[in-house]
Amino acid sequence: MSRLSAATARAIELQVMWSRLAAVVEEQAQALIRTAFSPIVRECGDISAGIFDTDGRMLAQAVTGTPGHVNTMAEGAKHFLHAFPVSAMRPGDIYATNDPWLATGHLNDILLLAPVFHKDALIGFVSCTSHLYDLGGVGMGPDGSDVFDEGLLIPMVTLVDSGSINQLLLEMIKANSRAPISNEGDLYALISCCEVGALRLVEMMDEFAIDRLDELADYICETSHHATLEAIREIPPGVYHNSMRVDGYESEIELRVALSVNDDSMIADFSGSSPCSEKGVNVPINYTAAYATFGLRCIVGRGIPNNAGSLEPFRVTSQESTILSAPRPAPVAMRHIFGHLVSDLVIGCLDQAIPGVVPAESCSVMWDIPLRNGSVVMPGETRTAFAIELTHHGGMGARPDKDGLSVTAFPSGVWGSQVETTETVAPVRILRRELRPDTGGAGRFRGGLGQVIELESSESAPISFFGAVDRMEHPARGRDGGLPGACGRITLSSGRELSGKGKQTIPAGERLVFETPGGGGYGPPRDRELQRVIADVRAGLVSPEEAAAVYGAEL
Repeated sequence: MSRLSAATARAIELQVMWSRLAAVVEEQAQALIRTAFSPIVRECGDISAGIFDTDGRMLAQAVTGTPGHVNTMAEGAKHFLHAFPVSAMRPGDIYATNDPWLATGHLNDILLLAPVFHKDALIGFVSCTSHLYDLGGVGMGPDGSDVFDEGLLIPMVTLVDSGSINQLLLEMIKANSRAPISNEGDLYALISCCEVGALRLVEMMDEFAIDRLDELADYICETSHHATLEAIREIPPGVYHNSMRVDGYESEIELRVALSVNDDSMIADFSGSSPCSEKGVNVPINYTAAYATFGLRCIVGRGIPNNAGSLEPFRVTSQESTILSAPRPAPVAMRHIFGHLVSDLVIGCLDQAIPGVVPAESCSVMWDIPLRNGSVVMPGETRTAFAIELTHHGGMGARPDKDGLSVTAFPSGVWGSQVETTETVAPVRILRRELRPDTGGAGRFRGGLGQVIELESSESAPISFFGAVDRMEHPARGRDGGLPGACGRITLSSGRELSGKGKQTIPAGERLVFETPGGGGYGPPRDRELQRVIADVRAGLVSPEEAAAVYGAEL
């Protein structure tokens, strides 16, 4: 048997170390999830975790997490290197910010970066992000008039100084929150995430007897970059356009993109989209870039790990002051309403370049249901003060060769809030949660179904509901002859319909019923196999009336 060359042997060793980095960041993520207080973190995985080299290049990210956190973290880490001189960094330091334009797009997500030292030398960084329960202001909801209305903005600060937490900052965060204990717990969970990542990274370096990450970092970035360029070159070059009309807040919103495909890059330009809203549904460009890049990478080089090398060829531009490139200090609390639509928007361009590959449009919008007390809880009252954010989803679009997944998050990566957890942390009872028949767009392959959730206060008191959803008037579109999915709907048990946007009250004794949208269908409905239609009817996913009218199946 021939012996491996030195170069081949070294490449194998670097590949093994690369795999170990992936294991380290996944352990980071699990440390955060298992120690967090907020359900949206520990139950929904609304986080990110990653490892960076000394130049701020992301080398590995946890699979657990959401694109809006991962891809903003990939760029956000670099901002810390401009704010804090490397020469002044010490073991045990951790830096933090929730600035929407530097971190993850709104105040309720906080980004941490910690320098990692090995043998007294700085060798890289670990970073993580997660959602905090409540940071004051008008709270989670689109009703703020600027970012200052929306809560406490934390500039780039030292959260932990040589192992000692910044108590003043911690007390300020707690003092500006309706859920101070949960916020404190989540901050300690984030710190633990950084500490676990740093510890495991150093252990890995000791095991492989390396003092620096430079060689491994170059190998990861160069290998990934080369593979991504090869994937891009499989797409016919050109400029492809797509647009999407959605509900909006004050009026309908037009989202537009022009995707330029070149040999060495893909550039998404969102110029021409509707201007900024007066309400908190605007999207900072960093968040737009996160979901645009994610959408493109779902199709182009999807098997290549996410890191600085694979992300570099994807770029995002826009004229300033569109709803997808909101300038400071625009209100941005619910930036995910339109930010999550960006993935479907950009892959719609790819459908023109490579037909038969891209799925139909998904619900896309995370049905985010922030709830809290309907009025101030006064001393001596028996009501419970609370603030909670429920995350639930509609259906994914049908794929070219498969039905869409029902009640499944795309592209957010945040799965739905759990019933038991919600009832444990807030005075809310969830009475019903079930699939919504006939909501997936008909087609050769059916769109995923939405769901129905019904809840009420477990106390004799009103609840404030902060509407922050879309797809109530403009459904997810089908592809290649497939039909659109059903729109969403929000009502009270009395029958009164609620708006998808803004603060509204659920009166004492009333129940809130929200019905999430379905995904679009793929291909002509009459091409669907009869046995599939029969199976859907028997499972209660499609009604006999829908089967006859749309699929032509007389059952």
